[in-house]
Amino acid sequence: MSTAQYAFAFLSATPMRAEPTDRSEMVNVVLFGEAFEILEPLPKWIKIRLQHDGYEGWIDAQMCTLISQEEYERIGTAPKYFNSAIVNEVKDEKGRIFSLTKGACFPGLKGNEVKIGQSKFYFQGPLQESSKDRGTLIETALTYTGSPYLWGGRTTFGIDCSGFTQMVYRINGIYLPRDASEQAKKGTTLSFLEECQQGDLAFFDNAEGNIIHVGIILEDFKVIHASGHVRIDKLDHSGIYNEELGKHTHKLRVLKTILD
Repeated sequence: MSTAQYAFAFLSATPMRAEPTDRSEMVNVVLFGEAFEILEPLPKWIKIRLQHDGYEGWIDAQMCTLISQEEYERIGTAPKYFNSAIVNEVKDEKGRIFSLTKGACFPGLKGNEVKIGQSKFYFQGPLQESSKDRGTLIETALTYTGSPYLWGGRTTFGIDCSGFTQMVYRINGIYLPRDASEQAKKGTTLSFLEECQQGDLAFFDNAEGNIIHVGIILEDFKVIHASGHVRIDKLDHSGIYNEELGKHTHKLRVLKTILD
């Protein structure tokens, strides 16, 4: 008999840390409605593995609610709906209000109600269903414009480069791993910038050849990416050209299409 434990996040943005301490580096954020397996429980902390991308880290044990394995598996296959507003809220059966960020997930939403385990939440607001249309994906990406850069972030209040690409794709029903180096292993390689379509991904490396940055390609040889904040810059065969600084800031390594 399995002794595994499972849970879901009921807060807007739960910090995931590298080590079980509040002083540890934040490596990711768990959004409302995301489920995970508990790998290692401690009195205050639990090590978890996210269901949707397998990412592991530590969260405060008070920031989640336990669910059964059956419910965990249901969440994995249920249709996903996502909050498309920058901010919103849900209410539970007791009338308590919980804030939401863009990208909060409602697995198996029916009407305005989502049931996760023994918890019921009621939501009123704009939703985005999964769509693999390039135009819709770019519309989603543009809504993050101006969001500040935050290492480990996945929300409009703070997001990193791979968190940005992952969330834009996730909201549109397309799986991407969490980190840029892992995202670069997906999809089909394109040989030339001229082959790219809007919604394809551009990856950038450092002097050692390691993938350290990613952005989403727009039309007219531009790229939207998180660097300082989510911004649009020019993209050429050398990399990202920042007109404000008058120089290239990121060296192009590889171009990938995930959508075809």
